[in-house]
Amino acid sequence: MKFDFKPIIRTIVWIILFIVLAVVLFAIGLMVGYSVLGDGEAMQVFEPETWQRILDYVR
Repeated sequence: MKFDFKPIIRTIVWIILFIVLAVVLFAIGLMVGYSVLGDGEAMQVFEPETWQRILDYVR
């Protein structure tokens, strides 16, 4: 009797797809929030200086 890997591979593909989609949606949410609510430029949210400012503010 052979072990069927098809359901395992399908599950792994779904998990990877879910993680990628979650990261993409998180990045889009950061961009929209920073540009609309924060009145900044959308791509500035990915700059290290922006995150350093945010962390300094939280501390």
